Amino acid sequence: MLISHDGSHLEASHLPFLLDRDSGPHGQLTSHMARANSQWQGLDGCEVLTIFHGPHAYISPTWYEAENTVPTWNYVAVHAAGTLRVTEDPEQLRQIVQRTVDTNESHMPTPWSMGSVDKAFIDQLLAGIVVFTIDITRLEGKWKLNQNHDVERRERVIEVLKERPTENEHRIADLMRRSLDNG
Repeated sequence: MLISHDGSHLEASHLPFLLDRDSGPHGQLTSHMARANSQWQGLDGCEVLTIFHGPHAYISPTWYEAENTVPTWNYVAVHAAGTLRVTEDPEQLRQIVQRTVDTNESHMPTPWSMGSVDKAFIDQLLAGIVVFTIDITRLEGKWKLNQNHDVERRERVIEVLKERPTENEHRIADLMRRSLDNG
């Protein structure tokens, strides 16, 4: 998610990002959005925040088997702040969109390719897209995995989460287990 402030209000867009770990001290993010999305206007050279959500899960106080406890939310996320640069170069636009497609299609049984569609049609679509990079200046990992509770309570929460129906709950249980195992 890309979050920005234009001086009067906040804006957010849910976008695909690619990470170049070797560009700069913290890496560089690349993405694109519809030209019709007004968020990109005026952002060239501005600081923005991107948020990458990991698994998250509700934790019921009934799982603690103790009095005077309250519900909470366990989660992991990464916040990456940096300077956004809009790219107007048509060749770079095509390369960034191609890389995004290739990255996401690489896991498909029969990957789709931009080359499989008429070039004039692709060019028309690309004219409606803005690409940008974000030079990451600050990275922050955010997490809450019941680390403020004793080991016994965390063990109970892990066991309950393992029995819950969602993948998010199972992933939080795994992260809690790793946190306990790694001290």
